[in-house]
Amino acid sequence: MQNTYVMGIDVGTGGARVGIFDLTGNAVAMAERSFPLYTPCNGWAEQQPDDWWQAICAASRAAVEQSGLVPESIIGISVDATCCTVVAANEDYTPLRPAIMWMDLRASEQAERIAALDDPALRYCGHGRLSAEWMPCKALWLKENEPDCYRRAARIVESVDWITHRMTGAETLSLNNVSVRWFYDNSRGGWPVSLYEKAGLRDLFEKFPKDVLPMGAPVGGLMGEAARQMGLREGITVAEGGADAHTGVIGLNVTQPGRMALITGTSHLHLGLASGEIHAKGLLGSFADAIVPGLHLVECGQISSGSVINWVKNLVASETDAGRYPDSQAVYAMLNSKAAKLPPGSEGLVMTDYFQGNRTPYTDANVRAMIYGLGLRHGPEHIYRAAIEGVCYGTEQILRLYDTLGYRPQEVYISGGASNSRLWMQIHADVSNLPIYVPKQREAPCLGSAILGAVGAGVYGGIAEAAQNMVTFADRIDPDPAAHGEYAFYVEKYIESYGLMKDWMHSITKRAVR
Repeated sequence: MQNTYVMGIDVGTGGARVGIFDLTGNAVAMAERSFPLYTPCNGWAEQQPDDWWQAICAASRAAVEQSGLVPESIIGISVDATCCTVVAANEDYTPLRPAIMWMDLRASEQAERIAALDDPALRYCGHGRLSAEWMPCKALWLKENEPDCYRRAARIVESVDWITHRMTGAETLSLNNVSVRWFYDNSRGGWPVSLYEKAGLRDLFEKFPKDVLPMGAPVGGLMGEAARQMGLREGITVAEGGADAHTGVIGLNVTQPGRMALITGTSHLHLGLASGEIHAKGLLGSFADAIVPGLHLVECGQISSGSVINWVKNLVASETDAGRYPDSQAVYAMLNSKAAKLPPGSEGLVMTDYFQGNRTPYTDANVRAMIYGLGLRHGPEHIYRAAIEGVCYGTEQILRLYDTLGYRPQEVYISGGASNSRLWMQIHADVSNLPIYVPKQREAPCLGSAILGAVGAGVYGGIAEAAQNMVTFADRIDPDPAAHGEYAFYVEKYIESYGLMKDWMHSITKRAVR
């Protein structure tokens, strides 16, 4: 298999990224093309599936050209995409309307009604608040508000299913997607029929493709017209993909218990694989076989993380500072340098990270961030470090929740924007007393899709074997025991603050949004 390569396609909210990798995970080319996001109403978010396809094809051609490879050397492909992003289409998969994006909130009222149903399947959303992100919520909105479109839709699928069909002509659903956002349970026979019936969605099953395939399973060969548009050869094996964040778990080699993937960006996602079934309020999952057969995916998250740090940066990077700090990276470099000189606890500051409410463990949309301890001696670097520490305290609280449920990671594997700050990574390590592994390939979802392509092409016997051979790490950040001891006090105060202040915060939040 020398001189052969695989392609990973990562379709995010803003664009399609295509990477070509050798069979040890080294990137030989990477190209990206953007596409628009439409917001026709407040809280709505839509995209045109054809825009995804045009971006994928353009990025694929650019990556092949950049690599200098002959198309025949690429033997496997897979795709990840945002989830849950819903496409309603006719029999030949022509979209009947724009796709309803994962972040779209229009189905919030339907989500409340489904969450109020008495059904055991609701264990997968923690028997708490159900996000409008999930498939049944969006399908119910479509049925109630666009009944003609719902009636005409022969297929209602995820974005990754639509893209895979465009490449292969096959009609499949990803086991990953249907497990994590559709209430499908592979260990209990599949679909939770009773929940769908109670929600008035029994007819939705007729609109789902019948074949549910695990990640990495061969779907089919790349069709001729798709191959031509992508600049590839016909017949390349296309493997089943999944959600972008969960494909990123594979790209971080988090394929066994004892490890946790920390996917960072605007928010934090905390994803791991447990050996047994776990359910609890505030926890998404567990989801059987969603990534690796025989293991259960667990998921928690912080709504605001990178967005908080960006908020602090923007406060510092005022108009008057334009000459001193020519770009965002210069501001971050200054803040990181100054904040690194401060002691744990930012000289008495504690900030909570509830800028947009709390996702885990409270699932509380009506709390907001607070900072306590401000004095005249504190400068921007104190607030910056306190913001980072607050996010890290929130991650530690999630790790403690996992611990009570029998899943306590011993190692953290990170990708995304936060991994660019050595200070942030060190504070994460110190607060939680866990080593942080930073990958050589920072585009974990793209590499994860390439790994699935290698599995589908038969290069490796399974996802775990492929990830072990294709993921390498550039750095390991070990915790400082002294700093961890100091942070223990502040973590406790962070956790205590919710119980002390939540009612007070609720009253102000509700008044502010009247």
